[in-house]
Amino acid sequence: MKALVLSGGAGTRLRPITHTSAKQLVPVANKPVLFYGLEAIAAAGITEVGVVVGDTAAEIEEAVGDGSKFGLEITYIPQERPLGLAHAVLIARDWLGDDDFVMYLGDNFVVGGITALVEEFRDSRPDARILLTRVADPRSFGVAELDAAGQVVGLEEKPEHPKSDLALVGVYLFTPLIHEAVRAVRPSWRGELEITHAIQHLIDTRADVRCTVIEGYWKDTGNVVDMLEVNRTVLEGVEPRIDGEVDLESETIGRVVVEEGARVVRSRIVGPAVIGAGSVVEDSYVGPFTSVAENCRITHSELEFSIVLRDSSIVGVGRIESSLIGRHVEVTPAPSVPSAHRLVLGDHSKVQIRR
Repeated sequence: MKALVLSGGAGTRLRPITHTSAKQLVPVANKPVLFYGLEAIAAAGITEVGVVVGDTAAEIEEAVGDGSKFGLEITYIPQERPLGLAHAVLIARDWLGDDDFVMYLGDNFVVGGITALVEEFRDSRPDARILLTRVADPRSFGVAELDAAGQVVGLEEKPEHPKSDLALVGVYLFTPLIHEAVRAVRPSWRGELEITHAIQHLIDTRADVRCTVIEGYWKDTGNVVDMLEVNRTVLEGVEPRIDGEVDLESETIGRVVVEEGARVVRSRIVGPAVIGAGSVVEDSYVGPFTSVAENCRITHSELEFSIVLRDSSIVGVGRIESSLIGRHVEVTPAPSVPSAHRLVLGDHSKVQIRR
């Protein structure tokens, strides 16, 4: 069995971060989201992985390498434009051959991994197995309709009027029969070859399509709110570890990780939180669910429920919450200027100005 990991896509919902960085490499608890998926694939006993890459191919390849650090053999499959999930399967046809495979969206996060799902698929080997989870607003997802027996009878991509609240999770398991289906579909109104249409083709031709409704945690980390929520979830499981320096005037409370080379000076860190290697927190407060990447500086500031990417500084700005701060960012106070009112008043005006 192989794995096909999708790491193309523009990541428009994470702009401006993704103007200069691949969305799959934005860190959660100081580790790129993509790495969690690769680790889950390796843990499931799959070693051959094809990674579909687009405009950010060089950055993805530099971060992932040949896959050996994950125990994987990586093959990179270029996709000129993000033309849909079914298109990714189409261009990976030669590499996939006649093997079964799991397709994993590189910016998705599934707590607990996929080992049990892969083992179940190997044992029962339906033509396709999809993962579903209940969401509050399914209009932003592929949506499944089930019959009374719990069998999949229909799929829709981002419907205006969803027939259920069951959204497709970004993990799919297929036999080679899917190749016939992706060749049969035509571009949607979005101009993409939709994997939902390909799976619907399997359903219409009476293929064995099964589903698993997962009750555990899943997130598509395509926007800032979900990225912060995934960061919170991962940090809840960290084990406290102080490999850097924490001076006697500082305090760490709860699950706090201070990486090697990091320094905490006259500050208070309340976990779960991670301070990356080489970073300095001085005369500051870092609160729960915060990840500070490597070589950052936090001085005379407060930070909570946030992600700070590498080589950034936050100096003297009071309190920051629920924020995603990119690489090489400088956050400083605005200069003080005298307050003034600028007026253009007509004849016989009356104006009251609060002093």
